[in-house]
Amino acid sequence: MRTHYLTLALAAPIATLQAVAATSNGNQPTASKDKPNVILIYADDLGYGDLECYGAKNVQTPHINRLAQEGIRFTDAHAVAATSTPSRYSLLTGEYAWRKPGTDVAAGNAGMIISPGQFTLADMFKSVGYATGAIGKWHLGLGEKTGEQDWNAPLSSTPADLGFDYHYIMAATADRVPCVFIEDSQIANYDPSAPIEVSYRQNFPGEPTGKDNPELLYNLKPSHGHDMSIVNGISRIGYMKGGGKALWKDENIADSITTHAIQFIESHKDEPFFLYFATNDVHVPRFPHDRFRGKNPMGLRGDAIAQFDWSVGELLNTLDRLGLTENTLVILSSDNGPVVDDGYADEAEERLNGHRPSGPWRGNKYSAFEGGTAVPAIVRWPARIQSGKESEALISQIDWMVSLGKLIGAQLPKKSAPDSWNRLSTLLGDDETDRPWIMEYSSNHVLSVRSGKWKYIDPSDGPAMIPWGPKIETGNLSTPQLYLLEENVYEQENVAEKYPAKVFELQKIARRVRISSIHHENK
Repeated sequence: MRTHYLTLALAAPIATLQAVAATSNGNQPTASKDKPNVILIYADDLGYGDLECYGAKNVQTPHINRLAQEGIRFTDAHAVAATSTPSRYSLLTGEYAWRKPGTDVAAGNAGMIISPGQFTLADMFKSVGYATGAIGKWHLGLGEKTGEQDWNAPLSSTPADLGFDYHYIMAATADRVPCVFIEDSQIANYDPSAPIEVSYRQNFPGEPTGKDNPELLYNLKPSHGHDMSIVNGISRIGYMKGGGKALWKDENIADSITTHAIQFIESHKDEPFFLYFATNDVHVPRFPHDRFRGKNPMGLRGDAIAQFDWSVGELLNTLDRLGLTENTLVILSSDNGPVVDDGYADEAEERLNGHRPSGPWRGNKYSAFEGGTAVPAIVRWPARIQSGKESEALISQIDWMVSLGKLIGAQLPKKSAPDSWNRLSTLLGDDETDRPWIMEYSSNHVLSVRSGKWKYIDPSDGPAMIPWGPKIETGNLSTPQLYLLEENVYEQENVAEKYPAKVFELQKIARRVRISSIHHENK
């Protein structure tokens, strides 16, 4: 029996259900005449144990609780990778990130990683008449070449080239420059009196840094790294000059992206739309708005989780107000597992007070252990999905592209989404069959395989702990690792020597997937 923190009480269905005939054998439901709107809420560094409906301590998430009570809460869902950029690449392309060079955690001035020639999740929705928008964190590069962007002119190669009709995005993460929003390929609120320059190699003459000018860090100080250019009293990764009125204030990021998401929904309320809403809150630097500050016993990290919950609530309230709730499919998940001290002195480690960000899993963001990729996943669609469900099915975000394509009746070009399988019936809660196996990818490129209750980790000679920060296990070991999760959910006992046949079986899967895509009969 798997260990789970909380079983939600079944809520009464809020709509008359239409039976869905989908099965794992490929008999998928035909898309309705009025296609559902789709909102994908993609949190950043939100752990399996960080939400109240997953058993979180010391934090309240009422809006996400509502989402779970009115839909399906998955208890064995996984991002593809234990870090941001490869997970996002895989989600938006249906291709494992390790198949393409340059998909490690991207710098803020990285060139666009997804090629405009690739067929993306947004292209898929657009091909069947959806309005498409990307709002929030991007972290997949912009422009044609790394370090050669002209931030003071329209950018070449943006989400507009990947099927998104509209975008209002952060180039990378809040702890990386440039600290400005990009709206439809240009810097939002551009200030011509303060032209922007960005470098990840050297500082600009006369510009202060966190390392040399700690007295200017009036909002947050670094705990390790993050000591380069200073914006809004917080030092970052990378060097930046200029920006002026276009520079963001960290405490306003959630308000800004949420406002733009609401405006996008309002603008497209009379047509089917797909919204990719990628938040920043739980990622460092954690500096939420004053409305949330000081309200949580875990300090800034807890306040940031509450702020994320508020953003979710604002979107749900907008759907209610516009009469769109019934036929809008909302998916909420995270790009990887949690991390506590990730470079800023925000007391996140010291103030956990019994809270376990990874829930029952071992490891965190970056790790090959389950805590690196095990994430919350909640799916709500009142017109089709029974409320108050919990699913133990093993699922991976790699399959969401083809699954959603089946739902909306999209035809994908040959060779697109090569690693994505049709698991729509599982996503809609009609089938709780595990995916036969899923792949996981750590920050130092170690592949793992989950199959049922088994977890296999490829051998690696890397360090046992990440070298750039404290208390984060990599999951590296020079010999194969095999864990029986049903008996030992914390991955403490390596049983590889006891079950050599199972090691061989899962090694074979890892080897075959690494070399090429393995197609599924339900593709």
